[in-house]
Amino acid sequence: MDTIRQTKLIVNTKHIEHNISELQRFVGNTVKIMPVIKARGYGTGLGTQVNLFKKLKIDILAVAVIDEGIALRERGFNGEIVVLNQPFKDEIEKSLEYDLILGVCVLEFIQELNNCAHKNNKIANIHLEINTGMNRTGINPDDINKYLNTFKSLNNVNLEGIYTHFSSSDSDYEYTKEQINRFNKVLNIAKTKVNFKYIHACNTGGILNFKEAHFNLVRPGISLYGHLPSDYLSEKINLIPATTLKTKITYIHDIKTGDSVSYNRSFIAKKDTKIATIPIGYADGLPRVYKGQVVINNQLASIVGVVNMDSFMVDITDLENVNIGDDVYIWDNKLITIEDIATACNTINYEILSNLAPRVIKEFI
Repeated sequence: MDTIRQTKLIVNTKHIEHNISELQRFVGNTVKIMPVIKARGYGTGLGTQVNLFKKLKIDILAVAVIDEGIALRERGFNGEIVVLNQPFKDEIEKSLEYDLILGVCVLEFIQELNNCAHKNNKIANIHLEINTGMNRTGINPDDINKYLNTFKSLNNVNLEGIYTHFSSSDSDYEYTKEQINRFNKVLNIAKTKVNFKYIHACNTGGILNFKEAHFNLVRPGISLYGHLPSDYLSEKINLIPATTLKTKITYIHDIKTGDSVSYNRSFIAKKDTKIATIPIGYADGLPRVYKGQVVINNQLASIVGVVNMDSFMVDITDLENVNIGDDVYIWDNKLITIEDIATACNTINYEILSNLAPRVIKEFI
Protein backbone atom coordinates (compact mmCIF):
# COMPACT_ATOMS: atom_id res chain seq x y z
CA MET A 1 0.00 0.00 0.00
CA ASP A 2 1.31 3.45 -0.90
CA THR A 3 1.84 5.62 2.15
CA ILE A 4 0.40 9.11 2.11
CA ARG A 5 0.73 10.23 5.72
CA GLN A 6 2.70 13.44 6.11
CA THR A 7 4.24 12.54 9.47
CA LYS A 8 7.66 11.24 8.47
CA LEU A 9 11.07 10.39 9.79
CA ILE A 10 13.52 11.53 7.12
CA VAL A 11 16.61 9.30 7.19
CA ASN A 12 19.70 10.55 5.38
CA THR A 13 21.71 7.52 4.25
CA LYS A 14 24.71 9.67 3.28
CA HIS A 15 24.96 10.73 6.90
CA ILE A 16 24.77 7.10 8.03
CA GLU A 17 27.55 6.25 5.56
CA HIS A 18 29.60 9.09 7.00
CA ASN A 19 29.03 7.89 10.57
CA ILE A 20 30.02 4.31 9.75
CA SER A 21 33.11 5.59 7.96
CA GLU A 22 34.05 7.69 11.00
CA LEU A 23 33.58 4.72 13.30
CA GLN A 24 35.73 2.53 11.04
CA ARG A 25 38.43 5.20 10.96
CA PHE A 26 38.32 5.38 14.76
CA VAL A 27 38.69 1.63 15.36
CA GLY A 28 41.09 0.98 12.47
CA ASN A 29 41.08 -1.53 9.66
CA THR A 30 41.86 -4.55 11.84
CA VAL A 31 38.59 -4.22 13.76
CA LYS A 32 35.29 -5.16 12.13
CA ILE A 33 32.12 -3.12 12.61
CA MET A 34 28.90 -5.00 13.39
CA PRO A 35 26.03 -2.47 13.28
CA VAL A 36 23.29 -3.23 15.80
CA ILE A 37 20.03 -3.11 13.81
CA LYS A 38 17.58 -3.86 16.59
CA ALA A 39 14.25 -2.22 17.47
CA ARG A 40 13.53 -1.44 13.80
CA GLY A 41 16.97 0.09 13.49
CA TYR A 42 16.51 2.19 16.64
CA GLY A 43 13.18 3.32 15.22
CA THR A 44 14.64 4.43 11.86
CA GLY A 45 13.72 1.45 9.69
CA LEU A 46 17.38 1.05 8.70
CA GLY A 47 16.97 -2.72 8.57
CA THR A 48 15.03 -2.30 5.33
CA GLN A 49 18.08 -0.80 3.59
CA VAL A 50 19.93 -4.01 2.74
CA ASN A 51 21.50 -2.45 -0.36
CA LEU A 52 23.15 0.17 1.85
CA PHE A 53 24.91 -2.55 3.84
CA LYS A 54 26.05 -4.18 0.61
CA LYS A 55 27.35 -0.85 -0.67
CA LEU A 56 29.31 -0.33 2.54
CA LYS A 57 30.61 -3.92 2.42
CA ILE A 58 29.08 -4.69 5.80
CA ASP A 59 28.73 -8.44 6.02
CA ILE A 60 27.76 -8.87 9.67
CA LEU A 61 24.84 -7.35 11.60
CA ALA A 62 23.53 -7.74 15.13
CA VAL A 63 19.91 -7.86 16.28
CA ALA A 64 18.19 -8.42 19.61
CA VAL A 65 15.57 -11.04 18.75
CA ILE A 66 14.98 -13.83 16.25
CA ASP A 67 12.22 -12.03 14.33
CA GLU A 68 14.58 -9.14 13.55
CA GLY A 69 17.09 -11.57 12.09
CA ILE A 70 14.43 -13.28 10.01
CA ALA A 71 13.28 -9.91 8.65
CA LEU A 72 16.83 -9.10 7.52
CA ARG A 73 17.12 -12.46 5.78
CA GLU A 74 13.79 -12.00 4.00
CA ARG A 75 14.93 -8.58 2.77
CA GLY A 76 17.97 -10.21 1.19
CA PHE A 77 20.81 -9.79 3.68
CA ASN A 78 23.08 -12.77 3.11
CA GLY A 79 25.83 -11.98 5.59
CA GLU A 80 26.18 -13.06 9.20
CA ILE A 81 23.44 -12.11 11.65
CA VAL A 82 24.12 -12.34 15.37
CA VAL A 83 21.14 -12.48 17.75
CA LEU A 84 22.63 -10.94 20.88
CA ASN A 85 19.92 -12.11 23.30
CA GLN A 86 19.54 -15.84 23.80
CA PRO A 87 16.07 -16.75 22.47
CA PHE A 88 13.55 -19.29 23.73
CA LYS A 89 13.93 -22.98 22.96
CA ASP A 90 10.88 -22.92 20.67
CA GLU A 91 12.69 -20.39 18.45
CA ILE A 92 15.63 -22.70 17.77
CA GLU A 93 14.14 -24.28 14.64
CA LYS A 94 13.64 -20.85 13.04
CA SER A 95 17.15 -19.76 13.99
CA LEU A 96 18.53 -22.79 12.15
CA GLU A 97 16.23 -22.33 9.16
CA TYR A 98 17.39 -18.72 8.70
CA ASP A 99 21.04 -19.40 9.53
CA LEU A 100 21.19 -17.06 12.53
CA ILE A 101 24.11 -16.96 14.96
CA LEU A 102 22.88 -17.08 18.54
CA GLY A 103 24.26 -15.42 21.61
CA VAL A 104 23.98 -18.03 24.35
CA CYS A 105 24.56 -18.38 28.08
CA VAL A 106 22.44 -21.31 29.38
CA LEU A 107 23.78 -24.86 29.10
CA GLU A 108 20.37 -26.49 28.74
CA PHE A 109 19.58 -24.19 25.82
CA ILE A 110 22.93 -24.90 24.17
CA GLN A 111 22.35 -28.64 24.49
CA GLU A 112 18.88 -28.32 22.98
CA LEU A 113 20.34 -26.24 20.15
CA ASN A 114 22.89 -28.97 19.52
CA ASN A 115 20.17 -31.64 19.43
CA CYS A 116 18.01 -29.64 16.99
CA ALA A 117 20.99 -28.88 14.78
CA HIS A 118 21.88 -32.60 14.73
CA LYS A 119 18.30 -33.49 13.80
CA ASN A 120 18.38 -30.98 10.94
CA ASN A 121 21.88 -31.99 9.82
CA LYS A 122 23.23 -28.49 10.51
CA ILE A 123 25.97 -26.79 12.48
CA ALA A 124 24.77 -23.94 14.71
CA ASN A 125 27.24 -21.10 15.16
CA ILE A 126 27.11 -19.49 18.60
CA HIS A 127 28.68 -16.66 20.61
CA LEU A 128 29.10 -17.26 24.33
CA GLU A 129 28.07 -14.33 26.51
CA ILE A 130 30.11 -13.59 29.63
CA ASN A 131 28.56 -11.64 32.49
CA THR A 132 31.27 -9.23 33.62
CA GLY A 133 29.05 -6.87 35.59
CA MET A 134 25.97 -5.91 33.60
CA ASN A 135 24.14 -8.66 35.53
CA ARG A 136 21.44 -9.03 32.91
CA THR A 137 22.46 -12.23 31.13
CA GLY A 138 25.69 -14.13 30.55
CA ILE A 139 27.59 -16.91 32.26
CA ASN A 140 29.49 -16.44 35.49
CA PRO A 141 33.19 -16.05 34.59
CA ASP A 142 34.03 -18.78 37.09
CA ASP A 143 32.03 -21.25 34.99
CA ILE A 144 34.03 -20.82 31.78
CA ASN A 145 35.86 -24.15 32.08
CA LYS A 146 32.62 -26.02 32.72
CA TYR A 147 31.11 -24.56 29.56
CA LEU A 148 34.19 -25.15 27.43
CA ASN A 149 34.37 -28.76 28.56
CA THR A 150 30.70 -29.28 27.72
CA PHE A 151 31.25 -27.94 24.19
CA LYS A 152 33.70 -30.78 23.55
CA SER A 153 30.82 -33.26 23.52
CA LEU A 154 28.53 -31.15 21.30
CA ASN A 155 29.20 -31.92 17.66
CA ASN A 156 26.58 -29.66 16.10
CA VAL A 157 27.40 -26.33 17.72
CA ASN A 158 30.40 -24.22 16.76
CA LEU A 159 31.66 -21.76 19.35
CA GLU A 160 32.86 -19.03 16.99
CA GLY A 161 32.52 -15.99 19.25
CA ILE A 162 32.67 -14.72 22.82
CA TYR A 163 31.40 -11.40 24.14
CA THR A 164 30.28 -9.27 27.03
CA HIS A 165 28.12 -6.17 27.62
CA PHE A 166 29.34 -2.99 29.28
CA SER A 167 26.92 -1.32 31.66
CA SER A 168 28.53 2.11 32.01
CA SER A 169 31.11 2.64 29.27
CA ASP A 170 30.15 6.30 28.80
CA SER A 171 29.79 7.17 32.47
CA ASP A 172 31.95 5.03 34.80
CA TYR A 173 35.55 4.58 33.72
CA GLU A 174 36.69 2.51 36.70
CA TYR A 175 33.79 0.06 36.57
CA THR A 176 34.22 -0.47 32.83
CA LYS A 177 37.95 -1.12 33.35
CA GLU A 178 36.97 -3.73 35.90
CA GLN A 179 34.60 -5.33 33.39
CA ILE A 180 37.39 -5.41 30.80
CA ASN A 181 39.73 -7.04 33.32
CA ARG A 182 37.14 -9.71 34.13
CA PHE A 183 36.57 -10.37 30.43
CA ASN A 184 40.30 -10.62 29.73
CA LYS A 185 40.70 -13.19 32.50
CA VAL A 186 38.04 -15.32 30.81
CA LEU A 187 39.69 -14.82 27.44
CA ASN A 188 43.06 -15.95 28.79
CA ILE A 189 41.46 -19.25 29.73
CA ALA A 190 39.19 -19.63 26.72
CA LYS A 191 41.83 -18.84 24.11
CA THR A 192 43.87 -21.85 25.20
CA LYS A 193 40.99 -24.08 24.10
CA VAL A 194 39.14 -22.18 21.36
CA ASN A 195 40.28 -20.18 18.34
CA PHE A 196 37.59 -17.51 18.31
CA LYS A 197 36.54 -15.90 15.05
CA TYR A 198 34.98 -12.98 16.91
CA ILE A 199 35.65 -11.34 20.27
CA HIS A 200 33.49 -8.33 21.09
CA ALA A 201 32.55 -6.08 23.99
CA CYS A 202 32.18 -2.47 22.86
CA ASN A 203 29.01 -0.52 22.36
CA THR A 204 29.32 3.13 21.24
CA GLY A 205 30.63 4.33 24.60
CA GLY A 206 33.10 1.48 24.74
CA ILE A 207 34.31 2.15 21.21
CA LEU A 208 35.12 5.77 21.99
CA ASN A 209 36.49 5.35 25.52
CA PHE A 210 38.25 1.97 25.63
CA LYS A 211 40.37 1.17 22.59
CA GLU A 212 41.95 -1.74 24.46
CA ALA A 213 38.53 -3.44 24.40
CA HIS A 214 37.92 -3.20 20.66
CA PHE A 215 39.27 -6.73 20.17
CA ASN A 216 38.35 -7.65 16.56
CA LEU A 217 34.66 -6.66 16.48
CA VAL A 218 32.63 -3.72 17.82
CA ARG A 219 28.88 -3.13 18.10
CA PRO A 220 27.88 0.49 17.36
CA GLY A 221 24.21 1.33 17.80
CA ILE A 222 23.07 4.90 18.48
CA SER A 223 26.23 6.31 16.84
CA LEU A 224 25.14 4.96 13.45
CA TYR A 225 22.46 7.63 13.46
CA GLY A 226 24.79 10.44 14.56
CA HIS A 227 24.02 10.43 18.28
CA LEU A 228 26.05 9.61 21.36
CA PRO A 229 25.25 8.29 24.84
CA SER A 230 26.98 11.32 26.44
CA ASP A 231 27.64 14.81 25.07
CA TYR A 232 31.35 14.84 25.98
CA LEU A 233 32.01 12.03 23.50
CA SER A 234 31.39 14.42 20.61
CA GLU A 235 34.95 15.67 21.17
CA LYS A 236 36.25 12.28 20.08
CA ILE A 237 34.42 11.68 16.81
CA ASN A 238 32.69 13.69 14.10
CA LEU A 239 29.21 12.27 13.62
CA ILE A 240 26.28 13.79 11.74
CA PRO A 241 22.66 13.34 12.90
CA ALA A 242 20.99 11.22 10.25
CA THR A 243 17.30 11.83 10.97
CA THR A 244 14.77 14.63 11.12
CA LEU A 245 11.18 14.16 12.26
CA LYS A 246 8.63 16.28 10.46
CA THR A 247 4.91 16.65 9.82
CA LYS A 248 2.53 19.39 8.66
CA ILE A 249 0.05 21.73 10.32
CA THR A 250 -3.49 20.39 9.91
CA TYR A 251 -5.56 23.11 11.58
CA ILE A 252 -5.28 26.71 12.80
CA HIS A 253 -7.76 28.64 14.92
CA ASP A 254 -8.01 31.49 17.40
CA ILE A 255 -9.01 31.19 21.04
CA LYS A 256 -9.95 33.85 23.56
CA THR A 257 -8.50 34.71 26.96
CA GLY A 258 -9.62 32.05 29.43
CA ASP A 259 -10.24 29.37 26.78
CA SER A 260 -8.70 25.98 27.46
CA VAL A 261 -6.74 23.64 25.22
CA SER A 262 -6.18 19.87 25.31
CA TYR A 263 -7.27 17.17 27.74
CA ASN A 264 -8.14 18.13 31.30
CA ARG A 265 -7.96 21.78 30.23
CA SER A 266 -4.20 21.48 30.64
CA PHE A 267 -3.62 24.91 29.05
CA ILE A 268 -5.61 28.05 29.85
CA ALA A 269 -5.02 31.03 27.57
CA LYS A 270 -3.89 34.16 29.42
CA LYS A 271 -4.51 36.24 26.30
CA ASP A 272 -6.09 35.84 22.87
CA THR A 273 -4.02 33.11 21.22
CA LYS A 274 -3.60 31.54 17.79
CA ILE A 275 -3.36 27.74 18.00
CA ALA A 276 -2.04 25.26 15.42
CA THR A 277 -2.73 21.52 15.56
CA ILE A 278 0.17 19.17 14.80
CA PRO A 279 -0.75 15.58 13.77
CA ILE A 280 1.72 13.50 15.78
CA GLY A 281 1.23 12.14 19.27
CA TYR A 282 2.24 9.58 21.82
CA ALA A 283 0.91 6.75 19.63
CA ASP A 284 3.65 7.80 17.21
CA GLY A 285 6.27 7.68 19.95
CA LEU A 286 6.44 11.32 21.05
CA PRO A 287 6.30 11.23 24.87
CA ARG A 288 3.07 12.53 26.38
CA VAL A 289 5.10 14.47 28.94
CA TYR A 290 6.95 16.52 26.31
CA LYS A 291 6.41 20.21 27.03
CA GLY A 292 8.93 21.65 24.60
CA GLN A 293 8.82 23.34 21.23
CA VAL A 294 8.67 22.58 17.51
CA VAL A 295 10.15 24.35 14.49
CA ILE A 296 7.84 26.05 11.97
CA ASN A 297 9.40 28.12 9.19
CA ASN A 298 12.65 28.32 11.19
CA GLN A 299 10.72 29.71 14.16
CA LEU A 300 10.10 28.05 17.51
CA ALA A 301 6.53 27.38 18.66
CA SER A 302 5.75 26.13 22.16
CA ILE A 303 3.51 23.15 22.88
CA VAL A 304 0.38 24.02 24.84
CA GLY A 305 -1.50 21.41 26.84
CA VAL A 306 -0.36 17.80 26.73
CA VAL A 307 0.68 15.61 23.82
CA ASN A 308 -2.43 13.64 22.77
CA MET A 309 -2.46 10.18 21.21
CA ASP A 310 -2.51 11.48 17.64
CA SER A 311 -1.76 15.19 17.87
CA PHE A 312 -0.85 18.18 20.00
CA MET A 313 -1.29 21.92 19.82
CA VAL A 314 1.21 24.78 19.68
CA ASP A 315 1.01 28.53 20.21
CA ILE A 316 1.75 30.37 16.93
CA THR A 317 0.48 33.80 18.03
CA ASP A 318 3.84 35.51 17.58
CA LEU A 319 5.00 33.60 14.51
CA GLU A 320 5.00 35.16 11.07
CA ASN A 321 3.28 33.77 7.97
CA VAL A 322 2.17 30.38 9.31
CA ASN A 323 -0.44 28.41 7.35
CA ILE A 324 -2.14 25.03 7.23
CA GLY A 325 0.16 22.62 5.40
CA ASP A 326 3.39 24.24 6.57
CA ASP A 327 6.18 21.87 7.59
CA VAL A 328 6.65 21.28 11.30
CA TYR A 329 9.89 19.77 12.58
CA ILE A 330 9.80 17.91 15.87
CA TRP A 331 13.58 17.89 15.60
CA ASP A 332 15.64 19.48 12.85
CA ASN A 333 19.11 19.08 14.46
CA LYS A 334 19.57 22.86 14.36
CA LEU A 335 17.02 24.60 16.56
CA ILE A 336 15.86 21.38 18.23
CA THR A 337 17.74 18.08 18.65
CA ILE A 338 16.71 14.65 19.85
CA GLU A 339 18.85 15.35 22.90
CA ASP A 340 16.82 18.48 23.65
CA ILE A 341 13.64 16.41 23.62
CA ALA A 342 15.19 13.67 25.75
CA THR A 343 16.34 16.19 28.35
CA ALA A 344 12.89 17.79 28.46
CA CYS A 345 11.33 14.35 29.01
CA ASN A 346 13.93 13.22 31.58
CA THR A 347 15.04 10.32 29.41
CA ILE A 348 17.76 9.47 26.87
CA ASN A 349 18.11 9.98 23.11
CA TYR A 350 17.93 6.20 22.56
CA GLU A 351 14.36 6.13 23.87
CA ILE A 352 13.15 9.10 21.84
CA LEU A 353 14.43 7.59 18.57
CA SER A 354 13.63 3.92 19.14
CA ASN A 355 10.09 4.63 20.39
CA LEU A 356 8.99 5.94 17.00
CA ALA A 357 6.00 3.88 15.91
CA PRO A 358 5.69 1.98 12.62
CA ARG A 359 2.93 4.36 11.49
CA VAL A 360 5.51 7.16 11.31
CA ILE A 361 6.59 6.94 7.67
CA LYS A 362 10.31 6.29 7.17
CA GLU A 363 11.59 8.16 4.13
CA PHE A 364 15.18 7.46 3.05
CA ILE A 365 17.05 10.12 1.13
